[in-house]
Amino acid sequence: MVKTVLFTILQCFLLASGQVCFKFAVEKITKFQFSWAYFVNSVLTNWWLLLTGICMTVAAVFWGYILKHFEFSVAYPITAFAYIFGVLAAVFIFREIVPVTRWIGVALIVLGAFFIAK
Repeated sequence: MVKTVLFTILQCFLLASGQVCFKFAVEKITKFQFSWAYFVNSVLTNWWLLLTGICMTVAAVFWGYILKHFEFSVAYPITAFAYIFGVLAAVFIFREIVPVTRWIGVALIVLGAFFIAK
């Protein structure tokens, strides 16, 4: 059970990291144009977009491993930890102010994951 939880939390971290990288990537993309120069200068050289793909691919491979080797009824609900990592990224990376109600939601997610893992 511990292995399931740890693998799933790692997968969630990779997934949330991919989303953070994607946010940085789309902020660097300029206004869309149908031109080769646009794709070269705005998309193909966007290292955040590449990092997004790497994080998402590794997360998908981990998820495949988790689905093959662990109980779905335990692993899938624990993927809610991705929301927790998202809120933490909002605070520490994007310097957003998170209201108390969202922190209560995060606490409920942690509590729910604890009950599922027991």
